[in-house]
Amino acid sequence: MNKTLLFIPMYNCEKQIPRVLSQLDENVCRYIHEVIIVNNRSTDGSEKAALTYLKAHPLPIKAGVLRNDENYSLGGSHKVAFDYAIKEGFDYVIVLHGDDQGDIHDLIPYLKNKKAYKFDSFLGGRFERDSVLVNYSSFRVFGNHLFNIFMTFMLNRRIGDLGSGLNMYRVEYLRPGFYRSFTDTLSFNVYMLIYGVYSKSKFRFFPLSWREDDQVSNAKFVKQALEIAGITFSYFFKRGKAFDTGGPAKEYTFKRIECDE
Repeated sequence: MNKTLLFIPMYNCEKQIPRVLSQLDENVCRYIHEVIIVNNRSTDGSEKAALTYLKAHPLPIKAGVLRNDENYSLGGSHKVAFDYAIKEGFDYVIVLHGDDQGDIHDLIPYLKNKKAYKFDSFLGGRFERDSVLVNYSSFRVFGNHLFNIFMTFMLNRRIGDLGSGLNMYRVEYLRPGFYRSFTDTLSFNVYMLIYGVYSKSKFRFFPLSWREDDQVSNAKFVKQALEIAGITFSYFFKRGKAFDTGGPAKEYTFKRIECDE
């Protein structure tokens, strides 16, 4: 059986993180070997909420909280988890955001039929034919569809989503460490996607159920759109040189937090 790590990036998700962890039922845990919640220096009670839940509801698999030594943003937290997966000998790493917008159960059928294991990146798509969106504004849906069309044209590869909160990666694909130079900002997933095209990797989108209730997005739509466009045009004209972002060459260090701290 493939050794799989579940990585949950968490930043100010005090209300949502217990709901995310409640998704990890017996049916989910049979496909996962370890869960790490990476706390990116949350300023609310997210860490305590996660630890309290794990103590009250022990999982049948290894689970723990890692606290970044600095705020590394979403991209930096991915780097912490990807490096951890490589070091600890995992075969796959699943990313499930801690804000409770996505549901890991959407991935389970593809783990059961082993389809997810056939790809370097198996990516959640909020705008696939069978996806279900709840409380997602029509403006954002329209904007995302336009950008998906734009990216598909620019990259000459069908793009179904620029970055959702539920994705799965083959660790052997990550092993060369190409992601380490990518930006630590929310555009990290865009670089991951474009690099997947550049490297001619195998990736596929699968439908998600996605909701917005009490979540607070850190992405500013217009600013994010302009940044994505800039990255895409840079790749279109520079190809491989576009990935030489001069990203942080620092150590992404963390501390493992015990339940009684």
